[in-house]
Amino acid sequence: MSDFTRTTRRSVLSTIALAAAAAALPLAASAQNYPTKPITIVVPFAAGGTTDILARLVGQYLSTELGQPVVVENKAGAGGNIGAAFAAKAPADGHTLFMGTVGTHAINASLYKKLPYDPIKDFAPLTRVAMVPNLLVAHPSQPFKTVQEMIAYAKANPGKINFGSPGNGASPHLSGELFKSMAKVDMVHVPYKGSAPAVSDLLGGQISIMFDNLPSVIPHVRSGKLRAIAISTAKRSADLPDVPTIAEAGVPGYEATSWFGMFAPAATPAPVLAKISAALSKVLANAEVKKKIDDQGGEPANETPAQFADFIQKETQKWGKVVKESGASLD
Repeated sequence: MSDFTRTTRRSVLSTIALAAAAAALPLAASAQNYPTKPITIVVPFAAGGTTDILARLVGQYLSTELGQPVVVENKAGAGGNIGAAFAAKAPADGHTLFMGTVGTHAINASLYKKLPYDPIKDFAPLTRVAMVPNLLVAHPSQPFKTVQEMIAYAKANPGKINFGSPGNGASPHLSGELFKSMAKVDMVHVPYKGSAPAVSDLLGGQISIMFDNLPSVIPHVRSGKLRAIAISTAKRSADLPDVPTIAEAGVPGYEATSWFGMFAPAATPAPVLAKISAALSKVLANAEVKKKIDDQGGEPANETPAQFADFIQKETQKWGKVVKESGASLD
């Protein structure tokens, strides 16, 4: 190799190294300066539901960690798809985050024929925030108090029981579809734009029952305004120890759990993602935050992005099978 060739090669390699370093500088600077303005957490359901409650709780403490205000923006509709699509298309600079759910990131891909976003390609998973049981509750006027009585009533009155949910494709909706399939009963699904309006109609007797996240309905159960029939998890809840699981109350093998996690748009720079992830880890390790999640009937979680991504993959496979077996499908 001639001296000229060696010199030229060194020059080219030096140029490439300098270019790579120069390209990395804006990313490092963006992480160092981040955040430079208020942060928005997009919630794909209406205010007042579990997703909204958890987003506001995390946002309050995240604001302290990152030194900027954190606001929640509710974008409800289409089982969380509207909010998810909005967040996926937001500027990928770390100033827009998304509180995703088992619906938006593990169920909807199987349930809907076409999604306006890709749950995997369009988002960077940050951490799971909480696991939450679904509680089967009924308006006190309903003529049943147990799962077996409800099944008997449903079979004697096909289509008379209507169940509300926060929207098509949400975990409470699919919990109801799974119940219909396993109990072999005919019930009518009534979708709402969020848990709060559905619970409001249940309290007013406009709908018969709901399979809803425990935090959204437990205050009404404790006040006597709603009747707790059974819980969706494999084990009873410590918050309602006298309420049986659906499996032990008459539908063996039944289990459905909601979860909630934080995401960012996929193209968000890695250094910014790392800074957000570290801040979220501190928030979710905070004893006050953990207690507040527990008080809401949830089980606190705190994962690395890699752990959360692996969990999502397993949940997608699990719920894809449930959707197929239940026959649920939406346009």
